[in-house]
Amino acid sequence: MFIKNREWCLRLFFLAFLFASQIASANGYVLEKVVEVSRHGVRPPTPGNTKAMETGTARQWPVWLTHDGELTGHGYAAAVIKGRYEAVRLRKQGVLKPGCPDAGSIFVWASPYQRTKATAKALVDGAFPGCGVDIHSVQAAKDPLFHNDKMGLVKLDKNKALSGIKKAMGGSIVLAEKKAQKDITAIESVVCKENHPCPVFDEKWSVRQKEDGRFEVKGLGTLANMAETFRLAWSNNNPEKDIAFGAVHSSQDVARLMPLLTTKYDYINDVPYIAMRGGSVLMNQIVQALDIRNTDTQIGPPDVRWLLYVAHDTNLSWLRTMLNFSWKLGDYPRGNIPPTGSLIFERWREEKSGQRFIRLYFQAQSLDQIRYLVSLDTHHQPLKQEYSMAHCQKTNVGVLCPYQEMMTHIKSSIDASAVIPVSYKEQRKYSGL
Repeated sequence: MFIKNREWCLRLFFLAFLFASQIASANGYVLEKVVEVSRHGVRPPTPGNTKAMETGTARQWPVWLTHDGELTGHGYAAAVIKGRYEAVRLRKQGVLKPGCPDAGSIFVWASPYQRTKATAKALVDGAFPGCGVDIHSVQAAKDPLFHNDKMGLVKLDKNKALSGIKKAMGGSIVLAEKKAQKDITAIESVVCKENHPCPVFDEKWSVRQKEDGRFEVKGLGTLANMAETFRLAWSNNNPEKDIAFGAVHSSQDVARLMPLLTTKYDYINDVPYIAMRGGSVLMNQIVQALDIRNTDTQIGPPDVRWLLYVAHDTNLSWLRTMLNFSWKLGDYPRGNIPPTGSLIFERWREEKSGQRFIRLYFQAQSLDQIRYLVSLDTHHQPLKQEYSMAHCQKTNVGVLCPYQEMMTHIKSSIDASAVIPVSYKEQRKYSGL
């Protein structure tokens, strides 16, 4: 009796394995590796941003239930939904097995801020509920992988940075401010009280280098933070009266107040020289993870099928600029990086030829998907835009680009002089909020 049961169990196991293999390869391609860089989830404004907005408008802004800058409970729930959706897809593709992950399944590295570590936990709680997947982060307040610009580890040449900023502005900061006047007026109309001081709108834009070496556009920065705050408040399902002082009633209303976020990206984060200096450390890790010849996991990324970095919009903006990749998703303005939006690199292999490909795309939940915690599935998918260049092809698994050409393109974006060593061993595990 025992032998018969044993044979039956083995037979069931074999059939399950065969079925899983057929699912993973039915389309003629096998997904071998996923490297994902995700932004953190919904948060209130950071303490510095709140102070600047209140000073700039001479009025108090709505108080959130969560501490400034930290992931909200609603943001956690939205990230769980995204993590669950991604894991379902990766299981269908054969990258992940049912149940809790084994050692070769996933490695998660988060920026050491609360909002990034908590987002990482939410994503894996959605992907592997009840499994207690480890979240890795450095013990210091900042991490060279994500914050080398703030740490002064990769210096900017002032003249090169200013030249790139001026070029992005069309040659003149005066012209840049004038070009943005319509978007400035839109925000001014909802945050300023009539016949009441609103000093930030009297401030002429100026480019300034901060003490840590980073650049900012004075005047624009605070306005962009206002736009970001409106988006975050809507995404967090805050009452309409607490979003843009009651001026918005739909995601389209929020979107109309968001363009200055793109303007800020254009003039600072998306300047190619600045992006290469800031993003080369992380991009170099992505290259090593995707490289089929890289077997030295002692100094590089661990050999796992899903390598997940949880970072900040700054990191994502650098990477997409280096790759010359932009997007326009749903109601969001061009190039916007929503909460838990992620840049995803996939390495595929064609079964018949053995040829490999890279698929690259940006994926994010819509404003209303986050606000109303919409479950994601084949009928309610997140917003997505795929990258393409010469010789890429549309397939039934997405746009696939020849492996070698894509790897050459990615490597060429890296500034070797801005690459610093990265250790995956000098980290601690994060287990709670």
